[in-house]
Amino acid sequence: MDANTNDAEHVGDETLDPADWEQLRDLARRIIDDAVDYTKDVRDRPVWQDIPSDVRARFRSPAPQTGQPLEQVYNQLVTDMLPYPMGNIHPRFWMWYMGSSNFTGALGDFLAAILGSNLGGGDHAAAEIDKQVVSWLKEMMGYPAEASGTLVSGGSMANLIGLTIARNKMSGINLRELGVGALKAPMRFYGSDQLHSCHQIALEAMGLGNRALCRVRSDANCRMDVVALRAAIAQDRANGVSPACVIATAGTVNTGSIDDLEAIADLCSEEGLWLHVDGCIGALLAIAPKGKALVRGIARADSIALDPHKWLHAPFEVGCALVRDAKLHKGAFTVTPEYLENAPRGIASGEWLHDFGLQTSRGFRALKVWMALKEHGVAKFGRLIEQDLEHARYLTEKINAAPELKLCFPTTINIVCFRYDPGGLSEQALKRLNTEIMVRMQETGVAAVSDTTVQGRHCLRAAINNHRTIRDDLNILVQEVARIGNTLVAEDFHDKY
Repeated sequence: MDANTNDAEHVGDETLDPADWEQLRDLARRIIDDAVDYTKDVRDRPVWQDIPSDVRARFRSPAPQTGQPLEQVYNQLVTDMLPYPMGNIHPRFWMWYMGSSNFTGALGDFLAAILGSNLGGGDHAAAEIDKQVVSWLKEMMGYPAEASGTLVSGGSMANLIGLTIARNKMSGINLRELGVGALKAPMRFYGSDQLHSCHQIALEAMGLGNRALCRVRSDANCRMDVVALRAAIAQDRANGVSPACVIATAGTVNTGSIDDLEAIADLCSEEGLWLHVDGCIGALLAIAPKGKALVRGIARADSIALDPHKWLHAPFEVGCALVRDAKLHKGAFTVTPEYLENAPRGIASGEWLHDFGLQTSRGFRALKVWMALKEHGVAKFGRLIEQDLEHARYLTEKINAAPELKLCFPTTINIVCFRYDPGGLSEQALKRLNTEIMVRMQETGVAAVSDTTVQGRHCLRAAINNHRTIRDDLNILVQEVARIGNTLVAEDFHDKY
């Protein structure tokens, strides 16, 4: 093929950059303006609404083979996406335990995307910000400066990081080289029967299996029974099973209960066990003026999992695993083939962050946390945590004062478990009745709570982890639960369904 043929087939140099940068600038300004209004006016919209069938259909169309102007793309999102969110930035969203985001964090995500950095390796400013955020989180937890940590997608991954290090350390063998098949005895991890399901998944992924997880009974306040824990450890030792790690929970998903961290830390010290704290819900109580007493002892843990996208209200997603022994942390994950070797100078120099977890490619999660902390300061986030605790106490008082409502479990932190109970109904009827109340509130968009069953008792669950919530929102919740419940009882709903 001669040179003339090559020239004829050359179609030009393509790029994803716009042909008209000023036109893009105008659209970007419109998007920012819309985003400000969307956030500012969130209270005026329903918490949630069902997606119409025609909108769903548009999201199920085949992949586009040719493009369209970006303004048209954005217009579809204004019509088909923005009106139908999950709702967690709304002040009356208390359904699952997640933060309510913040606009500064959203700007941080935008800037991180513009930078496009891969945090897996290299010496650049984004990596320094990532390490600084980890250092700040260590400081908040009372960990020493020489401890280690890494930012991850969320709590499930943060727990997996901590438990993997515990497994490797407590195995007594070179587990990375030999694998779990070389274990001399089965390993056992312990947690309460209120433990998050991600721990079972973690032990399965680690090759130990579900049977390696001993669920220790919880007491009437849904805290791990330390006497039962001690007995389980002794029984396993007698049976030739190797106790390895206790997973203490600082804030259970169901009720917000916090295990006795000091007592469990003492027990782990006596027994020579790794202490991991799942603090994805409650660890950040450590920065609250009064709330910090609830997690006393957390700094004694060998590893901690926590979630900045909860009580630091970072936009999803960002979690963090902290590890007291930095050498053990790096030793659990580092692999250095020739194409990942760092250099003494240049872009490839410095400490590579992929050595501390499972991801070689890592997004720039830290910036949204860094910007919000720089803007507001740790103390303000501590006050916002106290505000949520106060709101939970207020809601508890309103429930206790309402004759049709019953508190199901003591309110420990910011999770309130309650139900509509007019009296005289079976547990099954109460479950059907309260489930219908919950769904009707969601469908009308007035408020969003979840439900759960704890120790055989079904209840509605309000997780007040929202910096936009005010007392009037909680008054609306109590009024709506009672109103809908009374209406359903008048309709004999429990008999009909």
